[in-house]
Amino acid sequence: MSETTSSPEGEAGPGRGTEGPSGPSAPVDAPPPSIARSFSTRRGEGRAVLIPFLTAGYPRPDRAGEALDALVRAGADVVELGIPFSDPLADGPTIQRASFRALEEGMTVGGVLDLLRAFRARHDTPVVLFTYLNPVLRYGFERFLDHAREAGAQGLLVTDLPAGADVEKEDAVREAGLDLIRLVAPTTPPERVPEVVEGATGFVYYVSRTGVTGARTEVRRTLGGEVEALRAHVELPIAVGFGISTPAQAALVAGVAEGVVVGSALIDALDEGGLEEAEAFLAGLRKGIDEA
Repeated sequence: MSETTSSPEGEAGPGRGTEGPSGPSAPVDAPPPSIARSFSTRRGEGRAVLIPFLTAGYPRPDRAGEALDALVRAGADVVELGIPFSDPLADGPTIQRASFRALEEGMTVGGVLDLLRAFRARHDTPVVLFTYLNPVLRYGFERFLDHAREAGAQGLLVTDLPAGADVEKEDAVREAGLDLIRLVAPTTPPERVPEVVEGATGFVYYVSRTGVTGARTEVRRTLGGEVEALRAHVELPIAVGFGISTPAQAALVAGVAEGVVVGSALIDALDEGGLEEAEAFLAGLRKGIDEA
């Protein structure tokens, strides 16, 4: 993969703005949002954390702020905000389509940061930036970290930066004050898990199945045992994603893990019925999780 992407950056600043409608703002003197605090709060309530994924700039850049507001209203505890990329190899057709559409509409890395900055003025919900490495390299890695933190990000998940592949970049993420979120797959050998999660903060994202992202009709029956086996090597909260599409599935995952991640099914709902349908879908997952 070359260090190129179809989302160009201008020289003048982080990128174009994508201001959404005004909404409730966090108090000026409120402490900064924290991923750890979100998990701790929900743990104290006996509930799991809901983490929706949305491609930045989708369905349109001028409505991206409204989409994020809808996630908060529906009960999101942490938001994964995806940076559109021209070669999203780990993603299935739904998120690929959303990524390509956002790029066609002119979304850039800088535009994502502007969107986040505007969101942070309205909400204190923690945000994890979800990205591939190439867009960040093109933007400038150190520059990106500085701008991401300034814009209000709490975490960073780089799908194609394996643990230990570039220790300097991993250290730079943590030094920037961002949680470094790690992915663990069912195919990860148990002896490899400590290496994968070393230096991780915030939470560990457990991929509930092999393959690319996408909604599924059922969750594997072995999931509970897999999460318990992972706990032998992980002290951080565990969030499970890839394939969750119904309240029943969300409830099942909430019964074995501290967090539930949903992406493709949320974007499908957005495609089928707009923001209202997407908000209702996510609220249904929230209800399923809380009743688990």
